[in-house]
Amino acid sequence: MNSSLPDSVRLLQGNEACVEGALAAGLRFYAGYPITPSTEIAEQLSARLPRVGGKFIQMEDEIASLAAVIGASLGGLKAMTATSGPGFSLMQENLGYACAAEIPCVVVDVQRAGPSTGQPTSPSQGDVMQARWGTHGDHPIIALCPSSVEETYHLTIRAFNLSERYRTPVVLLMDEVVGHMREKVVLSPDVEVLERPRPVVPPEWYFPFEDPDTDVPPLVSFGSGYRYHVTGLYHDRAGFPTLRPDEINPWFERVFRKIEESMDDIVQTTEEWMEDAEVAVISYGISARSARAAVRRARAAGQRVGFVKLNTIWPFDAQTVARVAEQVKLLVVPELNRGQLILEVERAARGQAPVRGVNRVDGEMILPDQILAALEG
Repeated sequence: MNSSLPDSVRLLQGNEACVEGALAAGLRFYAGYPITPSTEIAEQLSARLPRVGGKFIQMEDEIASLAAVIGASLGGLKAMTATSGPGFSLMQENLGYACAAEIPCVVVDVQRAGPSTGQPTSPSQGDVMQARWGTHGDHPIIALCPSSVEETYHLTIRAFNLSERYRTPVVLLMDEVVGHMREKVVLSPDVEVLERPRPVVPPEWYFPFEDPDTDVPPLVSFGSGYRYHVTGLYHDRAGFPTLRPDEINPWFERVFRKIEESMDDIVQTTEEWMEDAEVAVISYGISARSARAAVRRARAAGQRVGFVKLNTIWPFDAQTVARVAEQVKLLVVPELNRGQLILEVERAARGQAPVRGVNRVDGEMILPDQILAALEG
């Protein structure tokens, strides 16, 4: 970092802002397969990465893309791939492997309408549950969701920092509108960039999956003189497969604990106009733009409406939602799907307030008027 350099004001697409954020965070390896509406990320990085000593590879498919990213991360590079819903589905097995092996990496999903091919050039928020439960088995995950181009820049940096800090994959859930719209972005040279914890012990004392006080074991790069084993099977602290419950259960507990006990650091939620709110609109991503506009119009008309925006989708901020549900008489959840995150809102609200969804799946944006109607209905 060099804080003496001036900020740079740019007019960028969301996908371009993602590229800038990734490079600012230290990205040095990208492997991916082109897919609308994320292709600009690959196009930009194919030109930009070699200039900073990084590597770009266009892979034969999305399965191989995330496999290459995992290998590059184990080799010591900050690594990323980008895709959309169909490609994200193909990545799920390797995403589960990265969760099990605690491999830091970033997966960008620029969502589009589905299922299947759907509408490649239309927006959606249909991958919310896929980001949480797409891979099989129990696993924690971090997923961030920007609602503007500038937020895309900052949340991309944050995705890398969280991935490195907690030795875990992080999903950046964008969408077609955020990916392709252009807005002013301030690119600062003075950003926080974190690195993964490294071992301070000699090779013969190193265990890649031991249980340290921080719950995040140090990770050493392959080829640096340390030898260790990596597997997707349940493993002991040395990384070798195990069937022993006294080794499996503590590992599971640690992997979940390092996320669940760091909620204050991981979760980002913003609130506006909640001081006197009797109704709260809870939204995320591009739908939050329409939601905020609707809340401003409602308040201008004298309605006591507040706004809650979730920048972190997973882990879900159940604590904030529960507190808001105790305050208000109605929760409204706009999202570009048939109702995915609303299920978590209902669970967290625990019946303290009714929850009403505003949903759209035809490839068009939710309009503020639709949200205003839900406030009245």
